[in-house]
Amino acid sequence: MQRHLISAADLTRDDAVLILDTAEEMARVADRPIKKLPTLRGRTIVNLFFEDSTRTRISFEAAEKRLSADVINFSAKGSSVSKGESLKDTAQTLEAMGVDAVVIRHGASGAPYRLATSGWIDAAVVNAGDGTHQHPTQALLDAFTMRRRLVGRDAGIGQDLAGKRITIVGDVLHSRVARSNVDLLHTLGAEVTLVAPPTLVPVGIESWPCEVSYDLDSTLPKSDAVMMLRVQRERMNAAFFPTEREYSRRYGLDGDRMAKMPEHAIVMHPGPMVRGMEITAEVADSERCTVVEQVANGVSIRMAVLYLLLGGAVFSSKDVPAVAHARTTEEK
Repeated sequence: MQRHLISAADLTRDDAVLILDTAEEMARVADRPIKKLPTLRGRTIVNLFFEDSTRTRISFEAAEKRLSADVINFSAKGSSVSKGESLKDTAQTLEAMGVDAVVIRHGASGAPYRLATSGWIDAAVVNAGDGTHQHPTQALLDAFTMRRRLVGRDAGIGQDLAGKRITIVGDVLHSRVARSNVDLLHTLGAEVTLVAPPTLVPVGIESWPCEVSYDLDSTLPKSDAVMMLRVQRERMNAAFFPTEREYSRRYGLDGDRMAKMPEHAIVMHPGPMVRGMEITAEVADSERCTVVEQVANGVSIRMAVLYLLLGGAVFSSKDVPAVAHARTTEEK
């Protein structure tokens, strides 16, 4: 494991499998009456959010508290940032307070990398989403969900997603989730196909390790997992498709399209869902949809990431059960 988690592209296969295996152990903590480990007791983590967030912020906070860390939540609204304070000044303020890790979400692509490499702060940096660039913990929780559903909870230990066919559909142009998933899924051996209107496909996508299609119906029968993306209107500065109805007709997932998927295939969505546009209520509420599982798995993944970055131990995948058992025994 490295000191920071900035991009899914920075992870090797062994790094990614280690995080997934550690998350499997962390998930067992959620099944216990007292959902706490003492691992990060005495450590201080700041959640530095310059963009609005519900799932990611709460997920990180839950993960931090389950690891017994001291948590400080920072929101740009109502802070000195709204008065014009720079990222550098904010970072130096946190450094003066002696924080051990910073979880940052920022509207500018590259802000977490700048924070991690600038020398402004001597703390681990975790990217919780930066602009249209990366969202590595989202990609990890998506991979964790896929491995559990497509390989098996216990059978998946030590395994990657080799040979699995994943289709990602929608607003790829503005999606950090799509970029992160393409990087991580490729590293884990999966075959990724992006499906989007031509206007929502990024320039230079031919260099990405994936296939590109403009026809959703032709890709569904050969998909093990279909991930629908939200149309990010807040990042759009032009008309990228004629109407919502036209977009839904061509690229929305409804019951008829879901029926074309293999029986074992799952439907995913990073949230928040826009029902009736990229996904219908019938699909969103079906047993094949993993949205609620993804939220639960997000806490386990973020516990694993923080544990590995701040726990102070570097170990191989085969050691995870023993380490987790030792932590559990320590707590008792």
